[in-house]
Amino acid sequence: MTKVYFQVDVPTRNCAQPERCGLHVFTGAAETEADALRIAREACEAAVAARAAGAAIPRRRPDGWGARGVRSGWVFDWAGATVALWEHDRAFWSFRNQGVASCDQGVASSR
Repeated sequence: MTKVYFQVDVPTRNCAQPERCGLHVFTGAAETEADALRIAREACEAAVAARAAGAAIPRRRPDGWGARGVRSGWVFDWAGATVALWEHDRAFWSFRNQGVASCDQGVASSR
């Protein structure tokens, strides 16, 4: 199967200040949406583990996926993640115009 670029948007919330929330965007090549979600989560977990160990967050993987910008104290709501074909000029416009400015969307940790 041909790989295409996907965008995985994962809601996030700050543990210490739950009113602070956001969206972490991952992009990269995958064969299916399910593969894109799995790979994004693997890249994120590797970054979180590296940060917890005091190591540098890994750079982008050879397949293009990475998790730069992961911060301590923020949790990812993988159940609330969405996957779509990546359109570079759509990412933030879509986020702003879908009314996703509020934290009142049930973001919870998957851990």
